[in-house]
Amino acid sequence: MFNPDLTKVNSSVNNALEEDIGLGDVTGELIDPFKFQTAELICREESILCGSSWFDAAFKILDPNIEIIWNQKEGSLIKKDTVIANLNGNAKCMVASERTGLNFLQMMSGIAYKTYSYQQELLDSETVLLDTRKTIPGLRYEQKYSVLVGGGQNHRMGLYDAALIKENHIASAGSISAAVESLRRNNLKTIEVEVENLDQLKEAIESKANIAMLDNFNDVDLAEATKISNGKIKLEVSGNINRVELKKLKNLKIDYISSGDLTKNISATDYSLIFKTLD
Repeated sequence: MFNPDLTKVNSSVNNALEEDIGLGDVTGELIDPFKFQTAELICREESILCGSSWFDAAFKILDPNIEIIWNQKEGSLIKKDTVIANLNGNAKCMVASERTGLNFLQMMSGIAYKTYSYQQELLDSETVLLDTRKTIPGLRYEQKYSVLVGGGQNHRMGLYDAALIKENHIASAGSISAAVESLRRNNLKTIEVEVENLDQLKEAIESKANIAMLDNFNDVDLAEATKISNGKIKLEVSGNINRVELKKLKNLKIDYISSGDLTKNISATDYSLIFKTLD
């Protein structure tokens, strides 16, 4: 069961509707404001249904009386050419809401389906698939929610909810140990360090960091890193992660794999809203 924050949903959808409609739908003036319309929402390819709350909001903000009947649940694996929802409402409002509703649904379902397909490569593995902060500005909540629906987990929402020491932080602090010690004084319970080689991994272990992010390690160094860590630090693999890489990483003792590809290289799901009748 997925329960998105409806305050955030409505805020995003309101912004999107304002962006699209602006001062008014000039072509929509052709439609009688009292016309009633029915429509079918069809998924044209296999996907994961994601973003139904955003779709609902796009239509209900303009037409509070619209009826949207979902035939599939959020997170369901959808077969090609499935009618996933039926709509009944004001024709003019429906036409004005259509693009915004579909935009959210297409993007979010695409991310959820890619996450699902990546997750399939990790079946029978204890490795956790994570997203990153490589998201479209203003749509991070939507994109990270989509990863959850697809079966992945969120890394961190932003700079405010988790500590990740990267190369520029290390350069500023002087060393990994100095950076970790400084953050410990701020009572942070979990500290992750991005390391670029095995020597940095050893320093991260000595500093008692909780997680080491192995950034773009080759296959030989990855195998050696799992031996060095030996349960003393959790390991996260990152950098150019795709389905081929996941197959190779599955059998290594890796705690986390993070992939920016989930949210930055989006293949939108093909949905159609087919208007059935105008009375």
